[in-house]
Amino acid sequence: MHIKDIDLNLLRLFDAVYRTRNVSRAAELMDLTQPAASQGLTRLRLLIKDPLFVRAGGGVQPTPKADRLADAVRSALATLEQALNESAQFEPLQSRKVFRIHMSDIGEGRFLPALMVALRQLAPGLRIETTPLASGDIAQALDSGRIDFAFGFLPTVKDTQRVQMIRDRYIVLLREGHPFIRKRRSRQALLDDLHQLEFVAVRTHSDTLRILELMQLEDRLRLTTEHFMVLPSIVKGTDLAVVMPRNIAQIFAADGGYAIIEPPFPLRDFTVSLHWSKRFEADPGNRWLRQTIVDLFSER
Repeated sequence: MHIKDIDLNLLRLFDAVYRTRNVSRAAELMDLTQPAASQGLTRLRLLIKDPLFVRAGGGVQPTPKADRLADAVRSALATLEQALNESAQFEPLQSRKVFRIHMSDIGEGRFLPALMVALRQLAPGLRIETTPLASGDIAQALDSGRIDFAFGFLPTVKDTQRVQMIRDRYIVLLREGHPFIRKRRSRQALLDDLHQLEFVAVRTHSDTLRILELMQLEDRLRLTTEHFMVLPSIVKGTDLAVVMPRNIAQIFAADGGYAIIEPPFPLRDFTVSLHWSKRFEADPGNRWLRQTIVDLFSER
């Protein structure tokens, strides 16, 4: 087989199927009908003389030949995209581009206000859409262009470009005047006495649940919710405590009505990072917004 026999779109289709492990989803990513994607895959199989993908539960699995081809195909496509984008210009003052960013609700509350203030001055026509995804879908969504960036503490997200932005730690937020804070304690006593509290936890920050598990406090859990931003009113109106990032808790506490305690938890320190795909790293718009976010939020 000679390279002249290969249609570039067949390589794009191969890459999409390899990344998604699903012909239907690959077709959707490429704006193809499923029959068109299946026909394209058949053409590529005949050219390469290998099945490339075999049916598996809920999708397909690559053959050894496909595994050997995958990195080379992805690298070639990324190189071509970079070359084609090198001469493109991004003019922030004139741009009306839409950027899609994965953020949790707590990330939106922490980062969107300052970002939108900056964009109003630097790129007034730019649009931001937040698109919260399951952590297992983020890397694929970045590679496919479904989202442009992912922002947050995402330890399970692999194979992305990233830059560390903020170092943070988990603390306990209580209402002001909570009986627990009346007594002064050593660090170890503070840790030991957490069993006196009842907790609310946030499902989307799994490490908060993991901390409670490691501290053997699961039986003290009274409420599990999906979002952080509902917590201020719950904490202020009850004796419930919440394990949450200090950076956000300090924003809540700045208006009064809350107290922060810092037990020496296991797993308490973590890093918020900005993630993006290598495929789009050289895109001028991606590069511009990436640098803007780093300038706004990166700790020096």
